Amino acid sequence: MEAYIHWVKENPLVSAAVQFGILGTIGEIIPYLLKKKTLKGFANPWEFIAKILAWALLGVIIKYGFTGMKGFVNNLLEHDLLPVFFAQGFGYAFAVSVITNVLFGPQMMLFHRVEDNLIMREWSFAGIENAIKTLIWFWIPAHTITFMLPGPFQIGLAAAWSIALGIILGFANTKKE
Repeated sequence: MEAYIHWVKENPLVSAAVQFGILGTIGEIIPYLLKKKTLKGFANPWEFIAKILAWALLGVIIKYGFTGMKGFVNNLLEHDLLPVFFAQGFGYAFAVSVITNVLFGPQMMLFHRVEDNLIMREWSFAGIENAIKTLIWFWIPAHTITFMLPGPFQIGLAAAWSIALGIILGFANTKKE
């Protein structure tokens, strides 16, 4: 565990890229696999590598976003624009999660969809409305837990949440059919 913490602290952007590259891609594969029962048609080898790199870039963007949104919440608190309840513990984690997912989440999701459209050589925003709805029912609660953890664990858990969401969406898609 100490080696992980050291690696994350010494390499914040690289660790974010690696964790999201791996875990984000797994989170994308799971619902596809649950729905299709095969990986055939998911992506050719070059598209697969591009998807990993797209998730890695997203990890770096999310690292910057998390840091910036914490600064945003801290500034709101410093200027008495948020109640003191949001200054620490659960309240702080919840405030950062809400601000992150409301102000940063939709743009990040749209950026990721553009990445995926470029990789797969198609132009579709089908399902983006449902993806954005996950910001409310999944990502705000999940990131509230995330922001309650010490800093070195936050990006790793955020990346792992994509696997959890992939499983939820994968089972939801199989039940619809």
